[in-house]
Amino acid sequence: MGKIQVGVIGATGYAGLELVRLLLAHPDVEVAAVSSVSFEGQPISEVYPQLTGIFDRVLTNDRAVVETCDVVFGSMPAGLSEPIARAAYDKGTLFIDMGADFRLKNEEDYRQWYGKEYTDKALHEAAVYSIPELHRDRLKNARLIGNPGCYVTSVCLGLAPLFRAGAVDPDTLVIDSKSGATGAGRGLALNTHYTECNEAFAPYKVACHRHTPEIEQVLGELAGRPVQVTFVPHLLAVNRGIVSTMYMKLTGGFGEPEVRKLFDDFYRSEPFVKLLPQGAVANLKNVKYSNYCHISLHTDPRTNRLIVVSTLDNMVKGAAGQAIQNMNLALGLEEAAGLRMVPPAF
Repeated sequence: MGKIQVGVIGATGYAGLELVRLLLAHPDVEVAAVSSVSFEGQPISEVYPQLTGIFDRVLTNDRAVVETCDVVFGSMPAGLSEPIARAAYDKGTLFIDMGADFRLKNEEDYRQWYGKEYTDKALHEAAVYSIPELHRDRLKNARLIGNPGCYVTSVCLGLAPLFRAGAVDPDTLVIDSKSGATGAGRGLALNTHYTECNEAFAPYKVACHRHTPEIEQVLGELAGRPVQVTFVPHLLAVNRGIVSTMYMKLTGGFGEPEVRKLFDDFYRSEPFVKLLPQGAVANLKNVKYSNYCHISLHTDPRTNRLIVVSTLDNMVKGAAGQAIQNMNLALGLEEAAGLRMVPPAF
């Protein structure tokens, strides 16, 4: 049996390039086509010289990718995926959207936070949203997958056992997240220029980041009731990585031993989520270039607050790696195929 033919639309953005890098090492697939609006007609290795002699495929257009491939990954800004997803869906091709177009169930949330409309409503009804550790049961026979946001993944993996068990008071939750500059994408922006972000550290989009409704959607499903959160992201002067530190009040009957058991039970069989030993602190250095998420648990007995620290690589577990994990599950492949990268020590 031949390898699965996969393609990447938007292959010259940071997340798209990361997909290409990871897919080239996947044992079950072949990268058959890549596209770029900005660099169509050029070999991708001219845009990213590290691919020279490894992957020199010429960048084509979106239609050619859909026509050529069994699986298509879309790495595009919000509002651009619907027509491409429709073409893939009608052809019977698995489409995995790494943008925001198929993440939110409630169209009003999409309208409010992204300023756009759903034009193909039937397509949205067919879409499956998946953080694999929480939603893998949805993926069997899926043909259209909404890949989660990077902040959302770090936050929800860090909170899922607590919200499902009712171990914390959702109304007390405060989420403080930090992300490397690749989270903003490859497009030019003043706040990611070297002299603007080097030796600087500040929050941005305070209480108005677009990942807020997605976090609330996932946590609300886990809690079985609507949830509202205070979410404040910050820009770190590093290339990649997310650290989310979350503060909340424990409910009656739950202390650190009970919470640690919740996490142990919840993630025991998960290949990519690692609960750190008591006393250790999750550090983005230890997950870079990998599909792992590290979680550490801390309690403040004076205030009865639980502090959860969750860290991952925003380009891998927060984007491309998670998309491949979703593909593996949807196609019945080994979940960890192509994703066994050991994080480097430095």
